Amino acid sequence: MSVAVFSFYLFAISALVGGLFTVISRNPVHSVLWLILSFISAAGLFVLLGAEFVAMLLIIVYVGAVAVLFLFVVMMLDVDFAELKAEMAKYMPLALLIGVILLMQFGVAFGNWQIADGAESARGAVTPSDMENTRALGMILYDKYFLLFQLSGLILLVAMVGAIALTLRHRSDVKRQDVLAQMYRDPAKAMELKDVKPGQGL
Repeated sequence: MSVAVFSFYLFAISALVGGLFTVISRNPVHSVLWLILSFISAAGLFVLLGAEFVAMLLIIVYVGAVAVLFLFVVMMLDVDFAELKAEMAKYMPLALLIGVILLMQFGVAFGNWQIADGAESARGAVTPSDMENTRALGMILYDKYFLLFQLSGLILLVAMVGAIALTLRHRSDVKRQDVLAQMYRDPAKAMELKDVKPGQGL
């Protein structure tokens, strides 16, 4: 067994194990850590495919930003996990039904799976011979599929603005800081000087 084949099986098994334990882990902090493991394993698979740029993006964006953000949110929020588990048990039959349907669909898909004629050659030459993969990816995103790439970014922007608008709540019982009132206050009205005589209190 060569080093590349061993690395492939190692990264593939760790990615599957990480994804499995992300779903079935009882502690949400442990779930996020298993998710980070699956991201790193997927990045290793991208490196084996020759897509180093995508692998670095996966580590920097997903592991360095998204997964760490999940970890901070899970650790900082005061969530009653016992109540969440009780609510989850109520929907368990529906979840099992959906899981069975998904497994049946996967079985049908893999049963009719056929390898295309030029698949092996396409995997052997992912990018043109005179171009590195980072430049080839840039040519695809910003030249061939430029409009679709910009539309996907616009859709993500609209989704982000919609999520902020839906979750934004103005609470009247929260004391907020008024910066302008602090800047334009009159020191003569804001402070009162007391002449304290020696030996006496206020």
